[in-house]
Formats: sequence, structure tokens, C-alpha cells
Amino acid sequence: MKAWQNPTLGTGERVEALLAEMTLTEKIAQLGAYWDHSKETDVASVGLTEVNPEGQVAPDAFTGAEPEGQVAPDAGAAQSETFEKAAVHGLGHITRVFGTRPVSVEQGMAEQAYYQNFLIDNTRLGIPAIVHEECLAGLTAYSATAYPVPPSWGASFDPELAYAIGKAIGQDMRELGVHQGLAPLLDVTRDYRWGRVEETVGEDPYLVGTIGTAYVRGLQTSGIDATLKHFAGYPASKAARNHAPVSMGWRELRDVMLTPFEMAVRVGGARSVMNSYCDIDGVPALASGKLLTDILRGEWGFSGTVVSDYWAVPFLHREHLIAPTLGKAAAIALEAGLDVELPDSTGVSELKPLVESGQVPLELIDQAVRRVLRAKCRHGLLDEGWRSPAPESIDLDKGTSRELARWGAEEAVVLLANDGILPLTSPGRVAVIGPVAGEPRTLFGCYSFPNHVLSRYQGAPLGIAAASILDKLGERFTCEYVPGTDFRDPDESGIQGAVEAAKNADVVILTLGDIAGLFDRGTSGEGCDAETLELPGAQAKLADAILALGKPVIMLLVSGRPYALGRYAPRVNAIVQAFMPGEEGAGAIVDVITGAREPIGHLPLSIPNHVGGQPGTYLGGKLAQASAGISNLDPTPLYPFGYGLSYTSFAYGSLSLSADSIPSDGTVEVYVEVRNTGSRFGVAVPQLYLSDEYAEVVRPVKQLVGFARVELEPGQTKRVTWQLHADRTAFVGAAERFIVEPGKFKLAVGEHAGEPRLETEFEITGERRDVHTGRILETPTEVETC
Repeated sequence: MKAWQNPTLGTGERVEALLAEMTLTEKIAQLGAYWDHSKETDVASVGLTEVNPEGQVAPDAFTGAEPEGQVAPDAGAAQSETFEKAAVHGLGHITRVFGTRPVSVEQGMAEQAYYQNFLIDNTRLGIPAIVHEECLAGLTAYSATAYPVPPSWGASFDPELAYAIGKAIGQDMRELGVHQGLAPLLDVTRDYRWGRVEETVGEDPYLVGTIGTAYVRGLQTSGIDATLKHFAGYPASKAARNHAPVSMGWRELRDVMLTPFEMAVRVGGARSVMNSYCDIDGVPALASGKLLTDILRGEWGFSGTVVSDYWAVPFLHREHLIAPTLGKAAAIALEAGLDVELPDSTGVSELKPLVESGQVPLELIDQAVRRVLRAKCRHGLLDEGWRSPAPESIDLDKGTSRELARWGAEEAVVLLANDGILPLTSPGRVAVIGPVAGEPRTLFGCYSFPNHVLSRYQGAPLGIAAASILDKLGERFTCEYVPGTDFRDPDESGIQGAVEAAKNADVVILTLGDIAGLFDRGTSGEGCDAETLELPGAQAKLADAILALGKPVIMLLVSGRPYALGRYAPRVNAIVQAFMPGEEGAGAIVDVITGAREPIGHLPLSIPNHVGGQPGTYLGGKLAQASAGISNLDPTPLYPFGYGLSYTSFAYGSLSLSADSIPSDGTVEVYVEVRNTGSRFGVAVPQLYLSDEYAEVVRPVKQLVGFARVELEPGQTKRVTWQLHADRTAFVGAAERFIVEPGKFKLAVGEHAGEPRLETEFEITGERRDVHTGRILETPTEVETC
């Protein structure tokens, strides 16, 4: 046994022993990856001609299928060499064996085992690779559970749910022999037109950070390294265009965009970070030592690996045009703080002559290799005798996972408007109109396997059992279904048929929204950005035609982004919003509509009033709000962040503080009582907002600093206690450092970011504190029965 193979030695000692044995070529090999596109049409182990009751598939239906489009941007630039040639000196990572094409569990595990055995048996040092997969809303693999997308986690306001989902996903990945998951996405939504809004938790950094950190803990509890992405600024791109430049000052970037990442690193212990594609004021994130080294490692103490987003290294050469060669692009990225290039080794494979000529210091290579080897040591990959798990039959959509998916969907459905028509019990004749009801794929995000991969194969199945909303409505009512239009197609020829069906109905359920896809293959998803916040295709015209009839209408939105609903809200009887709630989402939605379950979701994203006055989010200074006499555009949302109705009612009272003033390093306890004043069980989500009376820079009018989920039986009262440390008032001042500034602060408690239920004030006294590093990021919360 060599010293680096000995698990009884310390990680540092093992890594240094191995590093000393490696040649320059072997070191550079650890900084790249391999992604096999050559077998994209080899899908003989899966596919289907028909779905059986368990949602599994019969073999061979995909054989010879030619996929349409690409599974990732710039995939055409992928290295074309064989694995055996690419891996001759070793590899850092193996890319997405399960997430590239439909493969059975056994086939995928066999492929992984082949790759790992080759590395062990046919390279000089025999070092296995880290295997990574996508896992944004479930493992992106054929027949794996499709959980609700992250905005649904945000709508739940429930960190325990995010933890449970992360843990379950991690357990499946670990069984398969995977080591790293490319999630969570901690981008804070800034412009709702951005296609990847469906991947974000929401528009508030504290909600995103709290939910995202819980997911990190869950995933890593199961032994899978979480990868925070996209670091940083990605969702603030100009005109909401994918990969477009970001014009944002460093003060706002730190206050809003970086806070969730800091929480996940310092509180959650995240082990990997992925860069953003964008440039910020002309500096690509992958070329920013300020981001990847000074802040991430220097200020936050991050000790894990930085991996590139796919082909972000070649982007420096081909798209950003800051590097004249691929090798120079890799050198720039390494100097900034990159450790591993994904999904292949296009750039780092050109580093050797630059090192040998002295243009790239060997110490820079060694630094990155050490970080990669530490990760491999933690996963046992350096232990003598390690082998990849043997292929076996593993259920990736087991009953417990489906139950968890149902839990997530149930907590995420948001009731926005209701004149009493809901719950719907005996509606008579029901017309179901709109493209959403009949298409199960609308329940999934663009990184769920049915949309991410299977949608590229003509006539492909879902690979999992997932009822449509129409299926579930049909179990409760007698329905006539006419879609009226498609998701994207502007064709209006089907609208009249929908109108005729609605005329004959007592109640209309109007189902509108998105179909997720990649790179213009959907209305939502990566590369599917929107020009406006109008409903896509001919759906707006369909809605107008149905609403013109004057029939009772329940509007159901299933979407990846919020759409402007101001023109419809006065004409409908109820509005229900769900953000792509996953494979169990149809049942959860219909249960809320029929009253079998309470609506308990709250908006993680504001719903705009009209298509032009928004985008924007609630996080803005006074002049970012409605400004009569200054601007004729009113950005006030139709339904604000945090909003959500219930079938019961809640009363808030007894707001009090433990002190009227605290020192600049002190803590104030905030107390509020919540009572269920209705006749049904319900879940209240009290939210605590902070307003700074005066500050040295412009601050948001209000900002979320705490929240709670309070389950209440009829007549029951519970007390919520928030422990608000002075650090939670911190912001980036004029000198671009976090400070706690003495002064008066208002606290508001309510059910959303609009009008508060209760307000109070406190004061911070003493000297201004610099809390640029190590500040407290959380607000501990306790709920107790009165």
C-alpha cells in the first residue's frame, strides 16, 4: 500500500504523498473531465412502446432514435476523443452518465464501473474519478423521481422540506456511485423574464439562502457534494437574456446576490461552487479572482472545489474574447480560482506547454490538484481496493420518494384569489380549458429528465408515472376538455372550440402556463427567456375569449415564472398558482381546488400587475416603488412576495420586543401571536420585515429577515419568537464593506411584503461595527403553543 492509499493517515499527508508522485501531465489530467456524447443514440436498455401501471418501460423503443437539439449549450464543441484516449493519464471528473441520454440503472452503473475500472487498472497511478450528475429538482436520470422545482420549495417557506428532498436525492445518487450533484441554484431572481427563474428559489436572498442551505445539508448528509451555482450575478443579465452581461455594482451584488452563497458556504458547509457564465462590468465570473478567491475563500473560508459551468473555460476564448487561446483561457480561470473544468478538458488539456514555458506557475496547477485530491480522499477514491458499485436494480422512483414529492407539491400550491367559489364541491358541468390540463410535462422543470432529455426524442414517454391535471379533475368531476391552443403556438384556430365548450359549462377551469425546455424548446427554462410577462403563445387571447363569456372561471397557472395577471384578475372568480410542482403535482393541485387539502403556499416571486411596469422585485428603495408625480409607470405587483390565501383565516396580535434598544452587537427577541380564527385547519406563514429609517446608502424599503410556518387547528393560538441579532441589519456601506449602523429600525409582521399586519420599532445604539467577515446570517425561530 502506498502512503496516499492509506486511510489511517491524514488527508493532507495523503494528498501531498500522491502529489509528489505525479507528473505534470497527470496533474493536469485531474483538472478536467470526460463527457461521452458518442452513445447518445444508444438507448437500447430503455424506452417504451407503452407504459405499464408502475410507469416503467418496455425495452428497445428508443433504439435508433435520433435526439433533436443539444442537452447543454455549446455541446457541439465537446471533445471528440474516446474515453480511453482522454483518460490515459487520469481524470478529475466523469460527466453525467445518467443525465445525458436514457439509460437503465444497470446500464448506467455498468458504464460508470467501466470508466472507473479503466482508470484504476490502465493508468499509472490508478486514481478513480469523481462522478457528477445534475440534481436540481431530483436526479436528472431516466425513471428518477421528478420533484417540484425550487420556486415550489420557496413557496413552501419550509427548510425542512428542502432538507428532506436533498437528502432523498442524495441517497439515490450515492447508491448509483455518484459523488457530486450540480445543485442547488442559489441565484436570486431579479427579472422574471429570465428563462431560468424556474430554477431559482425566489426573489429574496434570505429565503433563497435559508431554503438552499437546507438542501445543501440534506444532499451532503447523504454523502453527495453539493455544488452552489451560479456564482455570481447570473439572473441579473441585461434584458433577462441567458448569458448576457450583468451591470450591477459590487455593493448590490454583495447584498443581494452573494448572501445566499455565503449562507450555504459558512452555515451549510457546501463543498463545491460553480461559476456563472456572465460577465459583471466586463469581467467574466470565471476570470474574477475577487469572486472565486478573495471573497469565496478569503472572506468565507471555503475549502472545497470550484468547478466550471459547462464550457465556461472555452467561453473565455470564444464568447467573452478575453483569451487568445484555449490554454490561456484555462490559465486565466485557474489564476482566478478554478479547480476543475467541466464537462470535459477542452481548455486545461492545453496547459502543459504554458507551464513548461513558465507562463503558468506550477504552483497554480498544484493548488488546484490538491483541492481535487482532497475531495477524492473524502469520498474514499484514494483508498486501496476502492471499486465502483456493481450494477444492480435500484428503484429511483420508490414509494417514499413519491410521498416526498407529494409533500413538496402540497406545500407549494398558492391560492391568490377566491370569491368563495373554492373549494369546488358540486360544480355541475365543468369545462376544462387550456393547454396545461392535458400535458403532464407542464408539471416538470427543464432539469427534470422528461423535459431535459426525453423531450428531445420524438414520441418519448415520461419514464415515470405522472397523472395530468385533467386526469385528476376527471376523478372528481365530469369534465369536457378543450385545450383551445398550444403552449407556444400563436395559432388561434382552436379558441372558438374552447369558447363553445365553456358556454355549455356551469364552471370553467382555465389552465394556462408553461412547458419547460432547453434553448428555445419551451416557454420556460434555460435559454427560454421571455420578451414580456404576457402569457406565451395564444394563451392570452384564449383567456380573454373565455372571460368575455361571463362564466364562473377558476384560473389555474402552472408556470416557471410569474406572468402579469392584472388584466384577468378582476374577471375571474379564483386564481391558483403552482410553480411546476413535479410528478405528484396534479393530485396536489386538484386537492386544493376541491378542498381536500388547504392551500398553504406563499409566493416566492411577486405576481406582476401588468407586463411593462414590472419586472423588478420587492427589494428596492423608495424610488423603486410607485412614485406618483415622478413616473407614470407603477411597478406595484398584483400579488406581492409572500402572498398566499387560505380556506381559513388568521389573526395576528401581541407583537412585542424584548427591548426597545440594543447595542450594535446585541440581539432583540421579537414576539407575535397567531390565531386560527376560521373553522378549518390551516398553516400561517408569518413574515418578519425590517426597514432602516436612514442609512448611508439607499436601502430597500423593507427586507425579509425572518419567517415561520405555524400549523393551527381552528381556534388555536401559537407564539412565534424570532431572535434578531444586530448583524441581521447589516448592509454593504459606501466603502463596500458590511456594517451595522446605529439608528432606528421598523419591524413589520404580516403575511406578505405588502401591507403589514403589525408594526413596531427598535433602536441600535453605540458605535458602528464592521462585520464584513463572520457576520450572523440567520434568524433563529421558535414556535410554541400558547
